[in-house]
Amino acid sequence: HRSPPKAPANTAPMAPIQGDLTLDHFSQKNAPGGCYDRATRSQWPVVDSHFHARPFGGPPIPFEELMGWMRRAGILFTTLYGIGQRLPVDSPCRYYLDCPGTQVRSSIKNDFDNGQSILDDRELLATSRGPYVTLSMSFVNLSHPESVVPEMRLLRKEYPDMFHWMGELNAVKQALFNNSAGYPIPIEKIGDWAPFMRELREQHMPVGFHSDLGNDDEPFKYLPVMDEILRLYPDNKVIWLHLGGLSKQLTPVAPALIQQPMYAQRHISMLRKRLQKHPNLIIDLAWDVLYTAVWQDTAKRQLYVTLIEEFPERFLPGTDFVAADYKNESVYRGEMNRTSFVYQFLSDTAFRRIALGENYFRLLRLDFSAPPVC
Repeated sequence: HRSPPKAPANTAPMAPIQGDLTLDHFSQKNAPGGCYDRATRSQWPVVDSHFHARPFGGPPIPFEELMGWMRRAGILFTTLYGIGQRLPVDSPCRYYLDCPGTQVRSSIKNDFDNGQSILDDRELLATSRGPYVTLSMSFVNLSHPESVVPEMRLLRKEYPDMFHWMGELNAVKQALFNNSAGYPIPIEKIGDWAPFMRELREQHMPVGFHSDLGNDDEPFKYLPVMDEILRLYPDNKVIWLHLGGLSKQLTPVAPALIQQPMYAQRHISMLRKRLQKHPNLIIDLAWDVLYTAVWQDTAKRQLYVTLIEEFPERFLPGTDFVAADYKNESVYRGEMNRTSFVYQFLSDTAFRRIALGENYFRLLRLDFSAPPVC
């Protein structure tokens, strides 16, 4: 017997999504269908995976306002960080760079505050308008790892099934040196993190490290810190924040005909080798300083775009916005615009993986999927 003839394949092009994007368009079960038309829609991402809902000092922007800002910016998914290093409660200082000499300290306060904000505004977030919020544990002092696992379990007890991320943890942060913090973690101490890194693996939680690469005089001075983290914990999902350790102390130099410093290529070569060697390494594209340091320069930008296209499944979008109450919505939108500038230069494949959130969903094992690009 002959098999019945097959029905002709449906080759009709998919229709673009109409109207505002909602969480429904990303549902794996009930998505209404349609594709994302980059020609008519924003090049901004739908994910802000690096957002500090609490400031270093002083009052925060009210939570309901923040969620409104995100919705109007098209953010449907976000990871809310606290601030790992807080200014003293009796200090009038609001930003650590404004008060050198004032010591900052690790604190779990912000994690409790973020957890309570989610509980207090559950109805606000329980709509298809989003954002879908993932909370991050930001309290960790890497110099005192013995307290980390008990405090992780405390947060999970008080806020069950709400914290699924850890960071921003400062392995090296030169900007904090004048505030008696951020010093490089001694290489020999990184092995002491084994208990909480194991806990993270068991809970399927990624961990984001602020680990400065170096400075303009010594570009790779602190690279051994991240290399040791990657060597000791190859099975952890490690996020290297700020495009792999860039900072205000280190700006890549554009390509030139001279041999030195040609730092952009050296930085990219370093990242490529580690992305190849460590399959669980993820690079975060948060912080608007990347716009002035990299994205606005055509020659440098193209080098990094080439790297992103080689590893489109290994990058995450974010702003690194810090929600201090002296900022307004236009400040957030400005940071969104600068951190998102590079996405217009990405292929459809990389854009879907990064800007439309596919990498984020797979990292967190969420029941969402990015729509195809038209």
